[in-house]
Amino acid sequence: MIEVRPFNSLGGANHGWLNAKHHFSFASYYDPSRMSWGNLRVWNDDEIAPGTGFPPHPHSDMEIITYVREGAITHEDSLGNKGRTEAGDVQVMSAGTGIRHAEYNIEPVTTRIFQIWIEPTRRGEKPAWGAKPFPKGDRAGQFVVLASGFDEDSDVLPIRTDARVVAATLKAGETAEYPLGADRRGYLVPAVGDIEINGVRVNARDGAAIRDVDVLKVTAVKDAELVLVDAA
Repeated sequence: MIEVRPFNSLGGANHGWLNAKHHFSFASYYDPSRMSWGNLRVWNDDEIAPGTGFPPHPHSDMEIITYVREGAITHEDSLGNKGRTEAGDVQVMSAGTGIRHAEYNIEPVTTRIFQIWIEPTRRGEKPAWGAKPFPKGDRAGQFVVLASGFDEDSDVLPIRTDARVVAATLKAGETAEYPLGADRRGYLVPAVGDIEINGVRVNARDGAAIRDVDVLKVTAVKDAELVLVDAA
């Protein structure tokens, strides 16, 4: 089953400094049919104006993955971590027993991110933060793991949950496969470009909720940049 959720069907709000679209119920947007997808709880498509951002606020017991699509995001938290994550790169915050953080766009251009929240499998641990570059050339024509809760995935950002975040860049006409497994759930969003997943058309920034599919065969209709959560 592949259910396409068109971008124009998403919830959201435009706050001026922040134009946010929500793939799942979040903040003032509530849709009982879009509460989560397995242990994937939030997928926000955020556009943050230059010189603005999210002031310090708390989180606990959530794995928060930020995929930067354009611009850069600057992070500060109550552990003393500071970092700037650029387009194509990823940061992970394991909120654990509790953390306060702020995220700012100090760039002269609009920053565009996907922020993904996944329910943790392991709770009650100390909070942590990390970031890592993932050159787009390394994922040309193939899916590459960015963050994972599985020990067998090396050289990735760790998350404390039964899930993976993977990405690929495909030229028009290229195909890449991902072995999801029929017992898993996938949620895939093209950051850029239009694609087909097992013959089902998915346009840029649409969501595709996937289950009961063993192998995903993704073909780019236009040059595409894809992010996929492999969820329990």
